[in-house]
Amino acid sequence: MRIRWPRRVSAQVLRMQLAITVGVTALATGLFLAPLSHELDDQGMHRALAIAQTVAADPDVAQALVSSRPTPDGPVQAEAERIRLATGASYIVVMDTHGTRWSHTDPGRIGEHVSTDPSVALGGKDIMQIDRGTLGRSARGKVPLRDRSGRIVGAVSVGIAYDSVRGRLLAAVPGLLLYAGAALAVGVAAAVWASRRVQRATRGLAFADISALLDEREAMLHGIREGVVALDPQGRVRLVNDEAQRLLGLDGDAAGRPLHALLPPGRTTDVLAGEAEGSDLLTVSGSRVLIANRMPTEDGGAVVTLRDRTELELLGRELDATHGLLDALRAQDHEHANRLHTVLGLLELELYEEAVDYVAEVADTRRASAEQVADRVQVPLLSALLVGKTAIAAERGVRLRISATTWLPDRVVDPRDPVTVLGNLIDNALDATASEVEVELRVEHTTLVMRVSDDGPGVPPELRERVFTEGWTTKKSPSHRGRGLGLALVRRLAERYGGMARVGARAGGGAVFTVVLPEALAPAEFGADMSAALPGGAR
Repeated sequence: MRIRWPRRVSAQVLRMQLAITVGVTALATGLFLAPLSHELDDQGMHRALAIAQTVAADPDVAQALVSSRPTPDGPVQAEAERIRLATGASYIVVMDTHGTRWSHTDPGRIGEHVSTDPSVALGGKDIMQIDRGTLGRSARGKVPLRDRSGRIVGAVSVGIAYDSVRGRLLAAVPGLLLYAGAALAVGVAAAVWASRRVQRATRGLAFADISALLDEREAMLHGIREGVVALDPQGRVRLVNDEAQRLLGLDGDAAGRPLHALLPPGRTTDVLAGEAEGSDLLTVSGSRVLIANRMPTEDGGAVVTLRDRTELELLGRELDATHGLLDALRAQDHEHANRLHTVLGLLELELYEEAVDYVAEVADTRRASAEQVADRVQVPLLSALLVGKTAIAAERGVRLRISATTWLPDRVVDPRDPVTVLGNLIDNALDATASEVEVELRVEHTTLVMRVSDDGPGVPPELRERVFTEGWTTKKSPSHRGRGLGLALVRRLAERYGGMARVGARAGGGAVFTVVLPEALAPAEFGADMSAALPGGAR
């Protein structure tokens, strides 16, 4: 018949604890009984020796031994029996130097030779032993018997029945078993309680199930495209999957370390630590836009999930730019229609020369404006951005002006970051209900300085740091993406370059946003930009 062992963790733990409890109790009982038996034997032998020494110390016994004969009614037998009855000894045998008994429990054995060797006691030494004689097994004590002058005239042998010693041992067993049973009951109760705790903690799973769950958890955590960070009640990282390491820029030994030691102070740390409440919280980590959700656990810890929304945010901003471009094209279409109507009117009035002059003037104005931007800003992406933003600003009734001191050669290492920064700054200026926005781009060696100012209401001093915080905005969020990330991205990009982003007040009212990007430009060759520094870009 095949034995089926329990599979649940709690049942296996209970079985193991019961086996340990029973084994420890049995071992403790055995370890207690073994020395107890030896101790009782030793006590019996010492008691027998003490009685023998007491008999041998009586001078009347030695005097009677040398002055009488070994008879059942002799003085030695009478004294020995008196002491035996008084002490409860099994027997007291007094013998002479030849080993002849002068006293015995059985008077018929008086005058016979003793059954065991008395030479040690007759030689003057005390002896204790467990031995078997004519009265059975007993604990014995033998001592020499001396007269008044100290001469050995015989020996005294006293025996304590071994049954009485064993009886004491057996009498102690019930009490010992009672204590052992009580200890076993307490151990079993503790094992059952611990098993139930384990059952609640493991929810009735088997060891194989736990192992499979751990393997599945590892595979799932490191396979999903969302970042997962688990924290303990003290704020230390329990686990972090590969995606979370990538999104947060963590190394492989993050487990066990406090969250504040892994991440710099800021909104991302606050969101992960639970200091910022809410769901689908937006935060910026490096150059990435993340959506974080924090779920507390029963033990006081938490699990935080992170989703990368950088691509979606960029698509949203591109959609905004596309909408703005469509609005600009729509406005230009309306403007072109008006101009075509003007040209048509001039032609119908047969004012041909005036029509030619009008068309040339409009074309030259447009071309001159675009060429002026391209002349001062020689980075194609940035010049195209400025031309497009100029059309969008005109549609909104805002004048977008390029500062006369603007000059940017085509030496920008990665134009995408300056485009992101400048686009966000211009969008914020256009949203500030301003009537004029001025853009200034200048170069200091390899450092790019971008400044965008507007004549709107400005930013109060107490809010000049908060405007760069993720999620902070005074505008209504569009349906396809959140607000409060543009300026946060601007500052993060500036800090990634080792620069800075700040906002101040504009003379006459309004706000001035300044961003400094060190090492944004490649080093110029000697004298390459000297003539280009002239207004208009002349060389």
